[in-house]
Amino acid sequence: MPDNDYTIPPLPSSYRAQLSDAEFARLSAFIYNVAGIKMPPAKRIMLQSRLQKRLRELGMDSFKEYTEYLLSERGKQEELIQMLDVVSTNKTDFFREPVHFDFLRETILPAHYQASGARPIKIWSAACSSGEEPYTIAMTIAEYCRIKGVQYDYSIVGTDISTKVLKMAENAVYKMDKIEGMPLEILHRYFLRSKDRANPTVRVIPELRRHVKVQRMNFMDETYPINETFDVVFCRNVLIYFDRPTQEKVIGKLCTKLKQGGYFFLGHSESIMNMSLPLQAVRPTIFRKI
Repeated sequence: MPDNDYTIPPLPSSYRAQLSDAEFARLSAFIYNVAGIKMPPAKRIMLQSRLQKRLRELGMDSFKEYTEYLLSERGKQEELIQMLDVVSTNKTDFFREPVHFDFLRETILPAHYQASGARPIKIWSAACSSGEEPYTIAMTIAEYCRIKGVQYDYSIVGTDISTKVLKMAENAVYKMDKIEGMPLEILHRYFLRSKDRANPTVRVIPELRRHVKVQRMNFMDETYPINETFDVVFCRNVLIYFDRPTQEKVIGKLCTKLKQGGYFFLGHSESIMNMSLPLQAVRPTIFRKI
């Protein structure tokens, strides 16, 4: 069939919509107020690109129309969560920054098991994204139990602002590229492989999934809807999107849910230097509540 039998389809009207400096300023200020996420001018094109999908789905032709809707009372009820799902960054991997999981396995778990006996260890993955972090924590604990030959109960709570990634975390189904480079014995012990050879995926085994519960939470909420305290809190690679005052405020609120002597993990690009917090450094990016 000759090429002249084809034509270039027109772009949807939402793709032709441009995010003006004025609308970007309104949207970025709103995103900062509701989610604490910084949107400097350099991110205008990124924001425009991500929100064009929402314009298409809502049948809107301009960012002015979308902004007016989002900032209305109706929009805050109907669109806010959808918008945050689109603009929030959710990059994560299994065993990311592995030194943290080595410290959990080699230091925290033996000390907690010896001190508490049968009491379960409680861990909070406070920016869990699509679930790779909480399931890595679960695998680390399972490996500790297997190697030491002990029975050790645990619970992991995963929270995130995005309902989309929380659904992925709850399902615990991942594409094959997510497990590239993982040791074969870990894959064999803790993942099931789909029977669909055309679209292969893996799923975390139910023995680990039953220890992980997820729920939506916004770091900007005045109080956090978590009714328990934890032995360990992971909050890694999310605070970089906040300014320093917001970072300090968020970590302070997270610490209210951390037990005395409990451990707090940050991402390797994050710091609490010059912050007034009840945390004492144990290793770089590893802290203990004092």
